[in-house]
Amino acid sequence: MSFAETGAAAIAAGIDDMYTAFLAGDRARFDEHLHEDVTTWETHLPGPLRTRKELDEFRDTRDSAGERPVLAALFATEKRIDVWGEVGVARYVLVARSVGGGPEQRSRVTDVLRCLDGSWRIVHHHSELVRP
Repeated sequence: MSFAETGAAAIAAGIDDMYTAFLAGDRARFDEHLHEDVTTWETHLPGPLRTRKELDEFRDTRDSAGERPVLAALFATEKRIDVWGEVGVARYVLVARSVGGGPEQRSRVTDVLRCLDGSWRIVHHHSELVRP
């Protein structure tokens, strides 16, 4: 297996683990997949968050207000991952299903990753809600 293929497999596994950690409420494990300087751009966020510190502040405020999403399922599908040296790009559809039912939500996601000390970390995350 080439370095690019090995890297793509590791990135795919990391994405799956990240969303499994979210469902389990394991923020520390989720954060293992993020670089300290990650930029986070998502439809529901209050503008781009330019560091993990800014992301943490948003999550702390959201969580203390009891607004953390409660989901029955959260998973990535239709993954397309490319690796060039120590840089990778993952594109996928993120599917979210609420505990109480309701319509499934789908988002188009692009993650840019760097391999640092043998571990892939997201340095840029962009997610856009797909409107039905």
